[in-house]
Amino acid sequence: MMIPVKNESDCLMVSVVVITWNQREDTLECLESVFRITYPNFCVVLVDNASTDGTREAVAAQFPQVEYVANPTNRGFSAAVNQGMKRGLERGAEYLFLLNNDTIVDPAVLDHLMAHATDESVGMLVPKIYYYSHPNVIWSVGAGLNVWTLEKDGEVRGCVDEGQWETVVEREHVTACAVLLPRRLTDKIGLLDERFFYYYDDADLSLRVREAGFRTLLVPQAKIWHKVAQASGGVDTPYERYWMGRSSVLFFRKHVCGWRWLIIFPYRLGSAIKTTIRLTVRRKFNVLLAYWRGLLTGLADS
Repeated sequence: MMIPVKNESDCLMVSVVVITWNQREDTLECLESVFRITYPNFCVVLVDNASTDGTREAVAAQFPQVEYVANPTNRGFSAAVNQGMKRGLERGAEYLFLLNNDTIVDPAVLDHLMAHATDESVGMLVPKIYYYSHPNVIWSVGAGLNVWTLEKDGEVRGCVDEGQWETVVEREHVTACAVLLPRRLTDKIGLLDERFFYYYDDADLSLRVREAGFRTLLVPQAKIWHKVAQASGGVDTPYERYWMGRSSVLFFRKHVCGWRWLIIFPYRLGSAIKTTIRLTVRRKFNVLLAYWRGLLTGLADS
């Protein structure tokens, strides 16, 4: 699909919002790819959750055009994203492109997303996401939603892209790793729920967008590459499992009520038991302890 060349005056403004926390090299590589974007009217807001690895100085030296927001403490993903979104909206952006700092983007990513963004029924648009380490292997193309369990349904992950996802389609669950939001959506449903420090923010947002009557589109011509779980130190680390456990409890306590607990509770208990067995077999006892601390903290906080 060829994207026509446009002048800045022809294009609605997009604010690219990136969050970082002690990932200087990842952040610099991400920003380098962002400033190769061919869409002519965008700004970049970088929110730093108290990095101590020289990120601020490196970004200032290499990308002085970035609006840098430095937090004195780690406020978590959702709160930091909200800071960046507010800055973008204050600068007059009509669209917000939320982007993980452990990604790189195709130069035409915004051109392709914006080609479908002005439809008033659309609330979110997402690109096709590949693994950074395996550039032709799909990490996410969104998913459906199981209305009984509120879990992702029909998720595609780990398969080689052979052209099977080339059509713009509606999705019910998408990742906040890279998502384009119009101002009309934030005007109606607000920003991210800051109780989700890490994880499940995207599941919560996907449900809220759906409940507000908006559609979510996968635009597969738009592409990015993701390093996966860099901010939490990687999959099955104590930090990652703690926040996954805590946020999962908060999510289901927020969205489930009444008789639906008859389905959700045994399903979630089975998931916790399965995770416990998996971590025990792998002798990751410190990770297991962190996971159960997260579950219990989530119960106490919800």
